[in-house]
Order: sequence, then C-alpha cells, then structure tokens
Amino acid sequence: MNSSSGDDEAPKDPRTGGEDFTQQFTENDFEGHRAHTVYVGVHVPGGRRHSQRRRKHHHSGGGGDGGGSGRDSISEKQQEVERPVTPPAQRVQFILGEDVDDGTHVSHPLFSEMGMLVKEGDEIEWKETARWIKFEEDVEEGGNRWSKPHVATLSLHSLFELRTLLQNGTVMLDMEAQNLETVADLVCDQMVSAGTLPAGVKDKVKDALLRRHRHQHEYAKKARLPIIRSLADIGRNHSSTKKDMVKSPSSLSMARQSSGTELSEHKGNTHFMRKIPPGAEASNILVGEVDFLERQLSCFIRLSQAAVMGDLTEVPVPTRFIFILLGPPGSQTNFHEIGRAMCTLMSDEIFHEVAYRARKRDHLLAGVDEFLDAVTVLPPGEWDPTIRIEPPAAIPSQEVRKRPPEFPKEEIDEEEEEQRLREESGLSRSGRLFGGLINDIKRKAPWYWSDFRDSLSMQCVASWIFLYFACLSPIITFGGLLAEATGKNMAAMESLISGFVCGMGYGFFSGQPLTIMGSTGPVLVFESIIYEFCLNMGWDYMTFRFWIGMWVAGICIVLTAIDASALVCYITRFTEENFATLIALIFVYKAIENVAVIGKGFPVNQGVYDCICTPPPESNASFLEFAKYKWDSCQSYNGTLVGLDCANPPTENIFLMSVVLCAGTFIFSTVLKEFKNALFFPSIVRQYISDFSVLIAISSMTFFDYYLGVPTPKLEVPHELKPTLSTRGWLIPPFSEKNPWWSSVIAVFPALLGTILIFMDQQITAVIVNRKENKLKKGCGYHLDLFVLSILIIICSVMGLPWFVAATVLSINHVNSLKLESECSAPGEKPQFLGVREQRVTHILIFLTIGGSVLLTPLLGHIPMPVLFGVFLYMGIASLSGLQFFHRILIMFMPAKYQPDYMFLRQVPIRRVHLFTIIQLACLIILWLIKSFSQTSILFPLMLVVMIGIRKSLDLVFTRRELKILDDIMPEMTKRAAADDLHQLDAEVGFCQKYLPCFAGLCRRKPKASFKNGVDGNAAGLITCNTATANEKEIEAQSSLLNK
Repeated sequence: MNSSSGDDEAPKDPRTGGEDFTQQFTENDFEGHRAHTVYVGVHVPGGRRHSQRRRKHHHSGGGGDGGGSGRDSISEKQQEVERPVTPPAQRVQFILGEDVDDGTHVSHPLFSEMGMLVKEGDEIEWKETARWIKFEEDVEEGGNRWSKPHVATLSLHSLFELRTLLQNGTVMLDMEAQNLETVADLVCDQMVSAGTLPAGVKDKVKDALLRRHRHQHEYAKKARLPIIRSLADIGRNHSSTKKDMVKSPSSLSMARQSSGTELSEHKGNTHFMRKIPPGAEASNILVGEVDFLERQLSCFIRLSQAAVMGDLTEVPVPTRFIFILLGPPGSQTNFHEIGRAMCTLMSDEIFHEVAYRARKRDHLLAGVDEFLDAVTVLPPGEWDPTIRIEPPAAIPSQEVRKRPPEFPKEEIDEEEEEQRLREESGLSRSGRLFGGLINDIKRKAPWYWSDFRDSLSMQCVASWIFLYFACLSPIITFGGLLAEATGKNMAAMESLISGFVCGMGYGFFSGQPLTIMGSTGPVLVFESIIYEFCLNMGWDYMTFRFWIGMWVAGICIVLTAIDASALVCYITRFTEENFATLIALIFVYKAIENVAVIGKGFPVNQGVYDCICTPPPESNASFLEFAKYKWDSCQSYNGTLVGLDCANPPTENIFLMSVVLCAGTFIFSTVLKEFKNALFFPSIVRQYISDFSVLIAISSMTFFDYYLGVPTPKLEVPHELKPTLSTRGWLIPPFSEKNPWWSSVIAVFPALLGTILIFMDQQITAVIVNRKENKLKKGCGYHLDLFVLSILIIICSVMGLPWFVAATVLSINHVNSLKLESECSAPGEKPQFLGVREQRVTHILIFLTIGGSVLLTPLLGHIPMPVLFGVFLYMGIASLSGLQFFHRILIMFMPAKYQPDYMFLRQVPIRRVHLFTIIQLACLIILWLIKSFSQTSILFPLMLVVMIGIRKSLDLVFTRRELKILDDIMPEMTKRAAADDLHQLDAEVGFCQKYLPCFAGLCRRKPKASFKNGVDGNAAGLITCNTATANEKEIEAQSSLLNK
C-alpha cells in the first residue's frame, strides 16, 4: 500500500511495516518531462484554503490522514505560494498518461452502490438507496421499486463538501484486505492513530460498519418472511441477541466464506447481474449518522485487490473502492447528497480512471478539480431540480478530457489523402487491365465465408420475408407493363425467372450483396423504344435485343477492364440524393396512383345496384324479410337474386376497402418498425416485433380483407413455368430471317445509351449503399459488381429475360432492415448504431423464393394488391426519411426556433442552405419532368451525368467550406468532431471575396510541393498582399485546412 508521512500522501497500511513503496524520481525524470513541455503541480484554488488546511492539521496534531504537521515551516509556505498553478486537466492527463507498472492499477467498469445507515424498528442496518452503472437509479420514496435511470443532478455544495472530505479526511490506497471486518479494523486503527477518532468509540464505529446490508430486492422477501416462518423459528430468533441478528455476513473471514454455508442468507440480485459489464468491480459508498460521534468521519479506501465481501454489494461483484462517511445526527440530507456526489464521481469515466491510478491524495483532488472544471451548472431559477433528466441518445466521447491538447499536425496533402481514401474504397485506377476487378476479388475473398456465417440471426429472416414481398410486387407489376410495351414477348413469368437468375448470380458472386436487383422505370422505357423501332422496321424484336444485350455486356466488361468505376468518386451527395429522392417519390406516387386506379375501376357512387334477394316461391316469408340478405348470403337462405346487376357482386366498397388496406399496411409497418423504442414488453420482444413489422402488417391486413369478404384486387402470379408468348422459347436465336446481317452491328448505338443507363443506375445505388454512415466493414466492390452484372446481362439476353440492375429504394430498405444496434446493458443506456449485418444469405433467399413463387400461387393469390401498395408507400417514405436533402426541404417550412439542431445549420448561414436546397430541388424537378414524358425519358441517364456537371459548377457559387458541409458523405458525428476545424475553413471563392480590396483581383495558387513548408511570403491559395486587416494566424489556419 502506498504510504508516506507527508500530508499529501496516503497513509501506510499498518501491516506492511516500514517498507516504503513510494516511487523515487531522479532529476533526469523531471528533465524528461520538462523536455516534453508537461507541467506537474498541485492545484491551488487559493492561498486561504491552504492556510485553513495547515491550521487544522496543526490543531489536530496529525492531520486528517495521519500525516505529521512538522512541515509547516516558513520556507515551505513560501514555496507553496510561489509554486506555479497547473490546470487540473493537465494534471489528470499526466496521471492517466503514466504507464501502469502492474495489473493492480488497471481500470475496470464500475458498479457503484450507495447505502445509508437506517433504523428498522430496533435494528440498525445499511439500506441500499441508490445505484449507478452509467446513470443513477434511486429507490423511490414510499415505493418498493427502483426509479427510471436518469442523469444525476448534483449541487455544487455537495461537490465542494466532498472535495473537502477528500482533502482533510482519511485516504487509504492499496489496502490489503479480503473482508469487511479487516477493512473496518484498519480504518478504525488509522483514524485513532491520526487523532480523528476517539479511542472510546472505536468499537462502536466498527460495529456500525459491520451491520447487515439490506438491498432493495430483498425487501419483498423480507415482507413475506413472517408468513412462512414457524412459531418455533420466531421464538428462536427473538431469543437470539440483537447483535447476531444484524451482523453482516461480509464480516466473515475468507476461510468461512469459502465453505459457502454461512453466506446462504444473502442471495445476490442475479437478475440484475446481466446488466453489469463483464469484468466489473464495485465501489460502495456508505453514509449515515450515529449518536456517538461529535464530528464527521470520512475515509476513501482503494483495495489492492478487489474482493467479494458478502452482502456488501447487491450483486456478486468484487469490491474495489469503499467510501465511508459517518457523522452526528442532523446531517442525513447533507450526507445523502455527498454520497450521491461520490457515486457520480465514481461513475464518471475520467475520475474512475484517476481513482484506479492515483498514488496519493493530490491525484484524487486533481480528479475532483477536473470534474468541477468540466461540470455544467444550471441556474436555480430556470429549472426544477426535482425533474429527472432522461439519459441522452448518444453519450459524447470523453477522450478529449483524457489527452492533452494536440500540437498542430503536419500539413496533409489533399490529393494524397483523397487518393488514400479512394484506394481503401477500391475507386483508384490500378494502371493495369482488370486491376480494379482483381483488387475487389482480393478484398472480398477473405470475407466470403463470413458472409454466410453472419446471417445466423432472426433479423435476417425478417429482412428476407420483408424484401421478398417488397421485390415480388414490383416484379409482377413491371411484368404487366413490360407485356404491354413489348407485345407480350416478355411479361410477368419472364420477370420472375429473370429475378431468380439475376438475384442468385448476384447474391453469390457480387462485391456488395446488400444491393438488391430489380427492374427500373428507365429500363422499361428503353425496352419500349426498341420494340417500337423493330415494329416499324419489321425486324424481330428479341433477336435485335439479343445483340443490344451482347454489346451492352461487352462495353461493361471493357469499362471494368479500364477501371471506369473509379469515376464513381465524382458522384457526391448532391447527385446521389437527387437520384434516391426521385426513386423514392416514384414509389410514393405509384402507390397512391395504383389505389386511385382501383377507384376509377370501382367508383364509390355507382348509382342504384339493381339486384334484390327474394324468397323462394313456396315460402310464406315476405319480401322484406329476404331483402335484408346481401348478394353473397342470399342463396344460403334459399333465396333468389332478381335484377339486372345480379351477375356481378356489388363493388361500391372495393375502393374504400382498398384505401383502408393501403393506409393500414403503411401505418402498421411504420408504427411497428419503431416499436423497438417503445416502453412495453422486454427488449427482445420489441426487437422481434420491429424486425417483422412489415410481415405482421401484410398478414393482419390480408386476414382483415379475408374476414370482411370484400372482393378487392388480388395478386396475380403465373401458374405455369413457360414463356408468356407461345411462339418463343427460352433461348433466343442470334439471327433471324427478318433482320438484316448489319442489324447486329448497328445495335452498338442503342447499346451505348443502354450502357450509360445501366452504369449510372448500378453505380449510384452502390454509392448510396456504401455510404460511410452505414459503417460497412467488409469493403466495396464496384468493379466486381459491374463485371457480374455484365455476365447476367448476357444470360438474360440469351434467354430473352428482362435486364435487372440495382434498385435504389429496395437496396436502401434492405440496408435499413439489417442495421445493427448495441445491446443495452446498463440501465438507461440508449442503443448505438454499430453498422449493418453484411451477408449474402438474405439476397439469395429473397430471389430463391421469388423463383419459387409459381409454386406458391394458391397462397399468394389471397394477398390484396392494396396491401402491397401500402408496402410501396412505406418503402418510399422510409427511404426519404434518411436523406439530408429531404430534411433541408422540411427546414424551409419551419420557423427558426423550431428547426432541428443539424450540424450544417450551425456552420452555414440559413440563406445559403436554402439556396443550395433550391438548386437541388430544381434539378429534381427537371429529372421528374424528363422521366414523365416518353419523348424525353430516354435522356434520363444522360441527365444523371449532367447532374455531376451542375454539382461541379456550384464551386462558383458556394465556398469550399459550405460545400464541404452541405455536400459531403461524412457521418454526422464525424462532422461534429471536426466542427472546430471547419469553422476556420474558407475556400478560394470566399477568401478572394473577403480580401478583394487588397489584391486587385489576383488570387494566385501556390505550387503543390510548397504547401508542406507552411505559410510564407508567396502563400499558395492565399492573397499575395500584406495588409493589416489580414490576421496572420487566420491565414495559417485557412491554409492548413485547405490542404486537408
């Protein structure tokens, strides 16, 4: 145990003799610290506080910790006054920066428990009143339950009182003790030797410390105890001595503890044990008032080795820290607040590490001072202290408090940093044929088997079923539209087979299996234009399409060979969010439009329905008795339907029922998806309900439709596995009598347009899936994806199947359905987003079941189409909710005081944000108009390329700093961490405008190599003029950040 005779040192353990464990530092050690500009000193809040401490030590004769008072010489007083004041943060950083010489000072997670000495009848015992893992939980007053976890709110007075107790009270570090009885003996002996505890009350203090510890979970059992005890037990218990009744099992020796019989009375809270982090240790805070003391006694104890001490702790966790505070009556409330302050300090990440590493009292005081420096004070008149603050959704990192301020880093070349990020993502040119493809295979091969192992989760089952229905409906709908556009050369059956072929091939061999394959609107427009051209020329459509597919696949393979996917790096948030918003709006629009089409086919106001149920001829019943029976129940009562409309059922309720089914599916899916954050049921039940939300919505709405019996439109799936058009087979001949030989050559021209369409569709979706905020760990595979897609296009062209490419909305919903969150262990801790469950199995199963949908026709035929339209609506809205563009549109309609606290609103003026949003919204409207008209829809893929050019031209309108914030795929938390740097960043445009009067229109750039030398007379990218208005430090900061 560390000890010293100085009043800044912890006392000796009486059992360690005179051995001194204090580290001896030489002048070289101090010189080394000076060389690194680290200052070590004692925090002196004021000379008055030190004078009080010295005066108290002088009168007590031994000080609060047993140290001598002979050091109060005049020379040392002068040294203390002249000693430089080191900020507490620097002292804490120095303490935490020291190497841990052994395993005893390695920090562990802490469970803190506070017990108060209370009187239960004639018995005195320690009662558990609060506990901490990360947040405070209190025993409710008058209620036999724990409160909700909440952020601890402390009074400054209690913190200052606690600091005084640590400064003047007893501090014993690295005590050698294995049970509470030994701890009580050592503490009492130390206090007596220091003169803070009269010898006459030593036994009473020890007896108070060894009283029974009653925990909250035991009180229910205690209340039931008199009911189940026999009279003999009661008499025997009353005949025993009171001291034996309340003696704590933690006072037993380790030898007796090992038998396991004497501790049978105390049973730990095993249910709460699962909330405790692995490897945790306990800190026990014991506060109370006794009538035999005239002054406060306090002791902070750190054991050299953590030990389980019987019933001291609620859970069977070894105790490492003990804080004892006893005092005369009348201070119960004050003691309770000081105990809460101590528990809160121990639950603080920084102080609890300081407590593990502290070698003397001053280290603990430095930890308290650093905590006080970092604490936030709320004014008393502006909030209610009784209000419990909910735990935050994301706990900010405390790493800044641990490490010293960083020195300015060396300038990082912007192009080199960008090149490094490209190489990590596989978006850098390799310089050799198929180099990018080879690198993608090398990057993804080590993860291949884990892509199957990582799918062993119920979350994957829920994602599979959800995406199955989400993919099946558009495939069948797309097949119906394709049948009209291609003269039934390709229809629903061909779409199902294409989904099976493309989905299985892409799932097994792609670089990013989270991307879902699907049919898209631009591909449908392309197919219809080619069919009309062949119809006008009198050519065979499928043969000409075969050659177009061969050319498209060949061009895509060439693009893979030359690493053309590296151009994806030019697709920024501006372009990808425009594309994703467009596709999401199409899903929303189509869902509403399809329900409206049902309304046109089955209007609500149809006029009079001419059909009535009449009684049978031989019946004596009146017409009024049978008129109440409906169309579907008349015959069951032997009635006869009479009227002109009796051949068809009444349809006035079909549209209303369709609206109910669509809206119900959307609402059920949305509400149940967020059910994981609800207050009902255990967390595992909430998680399952959230994962299977869409399946529950589809099943419930289908059963509701079946129960009411309204003849709503149902899902139609082909019954037989054969081509829709009987004149064609499953293999397309490459040549036809109707097509001239040169038709295969000119097919390269429509193939170029098709290549642009497929390339942009595929790569923009891949960029959205591979966003940094999704925290994918297994890398990207842009080149491999394009190569696999080329092979699949060849197969589909040979078999006469529709081409499938990456579907944006389906892929976004696939990623969202597989998001991983941390398992909350500590009470009050909110789940944190960890990433996405990256695997291939869901993709494979989705399209495997789509291929087998022909066999499930009897079951799928009961699903109403409005239910699937509700799934469309849900997917579109869910995709929009995660887009910054959509959030910025909503902000345009919000008053400033109600706007969310987004990082881009902190860094960019609101007018500039609105201007950027308006430009992006104008581009979205242009894309929508081009897509909506058949004459211009073929230009849609070219407009995506134009979007990249428009984004590039924004460099002339916005500063680089503004674009860095508004158009960057950097995650939100990373932006917040970099906020201090970004507010200094100014781009060439803004900087030139700022200093326009001083350089006559010239804004010269510095050569790339000269950036590494800092700012000089010819500063690159900065203004080459010397003016008093241009602050030198501001120029340096801007120059360094521009390089980043």
